Amino acid sequence: MRTFECHCCQPPSRLFFDNTRCTVCHAEVGWCPVCRSVTALIPQGADYRCANPVCGVTLVKCFNNAHHGVCNRLLTPREAARYQGLCDCCRHNTVIPDLSIDGHRERWAALEAAKRRLFYTLDLMGLPHPAPQDASALPLRFAFMADALPDQGQWRATDSGETVYTGHAEGLITINLKEADDVERERLRIDLDEPQRTLIGHFRHEIGHYYWDLLIKGREEAASRAVFGDHDTPTYAEALARYYAEGPAANWSERYVSAYATMHPWEDFAETFSLYEDIVSVLDTAGDLGLPRVAPDSGIDAMILVFQRVGVGLNELNREMGLLDVVPVIITPAIRDKLAYVHDLVTRAAATPPRG
Repeated sequence: MRTFECHCCQPPSRLFFDNTRCTVCHAEVGWCPVCRSVTALIPQGADYRCANPVCGVTLVKCFNNAHHGVCNRLLTPREAARYQGLCDCCRHNTVIPDLSIDGHRERWAALEAAKRRLFYTLDLMGLPHPAPQDASALPLRFAFMADALPDQGQWRATDSGETVYTGHAEGLITINLKEADDVERERLRIDLDEPQRTLIGHFRHEIGHYYWDLLIKGREEAASRAVFGDHDTPTYAEALARYYAEGPAANWSERYVSAYATMHPWEDFAETFSLYEDIVSVLDTAGDLGLPRVAPDSGIDAMILVFQRVGVGLNELNREMGLLDVVPVIITPAIRDKLAYVHDLVTRAAATPPRG
């Protein structure tokens, strides 16, 4: 993730991706979709003007920015008219949390912050993400739902009796609101013996399932089988039952990104896709901070080499502070080959117009 500049300050002060106000000049700031940067906003009647001198377009705040404070993005008046005032991230939502419940707005804001980072990386990769309002056979949608409510530090079931599973189905990504509770998410991470469990990780994993359906299903399933295994045999339900009954093989880390990736080829692809997103985003941030810079067109091996070098440094810094490793996975030759498949898939998708 790049950092940006507030052009209202002299010299320009630094802005970050999630900022809504400059800490130096106190100007309102937000994401301009035209110059693709976080920029100061110059009031212009009921609208705003991008303060970036090379841009200067007229902008309006996203509805969820102006009315709920869970977004920092803007859009052009033309886009606002087409998408009911919702930005390129928020227009994908089909279900949002019940905002009458204390704490739900803050948890929704955390989900939206992670989703905005997801979309930034997808755009960096050049991947399509059609909204429900677009003419697409598989629009990308999100549902943020709760099946429990916080009660004195614990979560109690709601009266509905409905269980909300974080997952993907036919273009709809559902995230259980509990995942936005740091304490609950850490409890789940420990219970499931996971090296990491983060909001951005959930989004990156589930979007992997979406792109399997969009880019592989019915198009190049044979190529996917050759890399990840037969996704038809055993069935997903059979593989799931076996995984929770038997667990992964003892030597799973030689061929898989995570233990969960061993469950079924679809999960192997999603976990590998998530790691590829990690690589792209870490390299983008590292390059902006003056660390080694490598572009995706340099090839997967160059990307992995720099990612590993940066990862070792990040891990050691975190260990000095008693924190979890930023990069817990060791990229073996088998994992490298899976990443190479994802890299080729993404490269070809970025160069090809999306399906209607």
